[in-house]
Amino acid sequence: MKNIKISLTEERDEDSWFDLSLRQLRAGEVRFYKADDLQTGQWLFKVCVDTENNKTMVKAIKCPPGKLFSQLEGATMLFQQSLNPDLYYDIISLTRVDQEGRVRREVVKTLEEVPAVIREYFDVQEYAHATGKKLPGNQLVTLSKKDDEKAMITLFIIERAWTLPPEERHKSLDLLALIKKLQKTSITEMSHLAAEQFGVDRATLESMLSKLEEKGKIKRLDENFVALI
Repeated sequence: MKNIKISLTEERDEDSWFDLSLRQLRAGEVRFYKADDLQTGQWLFKVCVDTENNKTMVKAIKCPPGKLFSQLEGATMLFQQSLNPDLYYDIISLTRVDQEGRVRREVVKTLEEVPAVIREYFDVQEYAHATGKKLPGNQLVTLSKKDDEKAMITLFIIERAWTLPPEERHKSLDLLALIKKLQKTSITEMSHLAAEQFGVDRATLESMLSKLEEKGKIKRLDENFVALI
């Protein structure tokens, strides 16, 4: 969670957007956020606030490079008012990739399917309990403060991007940025991080480091430490 950095880049008191659920043009406050996620890369989001209908739409307008990430460009996530007027709910759905390589959404039906990071940092409830309504089948939702747009963006990244196959996230492992952030960097420390968050094994990491060394981007201080040149 702490590896996702989100910052506001532009704020508009009034702008317009098309609401697919209502099939109409809406107007209201619009904000743009830049998100820098160590696990997946850089994002740009548009957040549209519909106070009349008590909901907020988060839309990815720029995604990290990659065949699967590109399919998330233009994707939206809708947050709507729960029984508590100060909390907005999101029906939890995760990305799945079919045999043709197309990214699909799949609604989770059990608490065990909800990623551990969501269960740890967000309030997860049954749809009926959070909304006072019923839908066919089991539905689970997260609850966020209605004005916590950074939390909503974080949920988008976790539900839509962190659930993509590990090999897609390998492409976003920016070793130079990681080394710069950590300054003098232990290869062992990087290996643990790369394995846990990106599914990159030690041999692959060593190969990536060797290529950066050949290009004169980094230097080895000893057998276990590297630094930027």
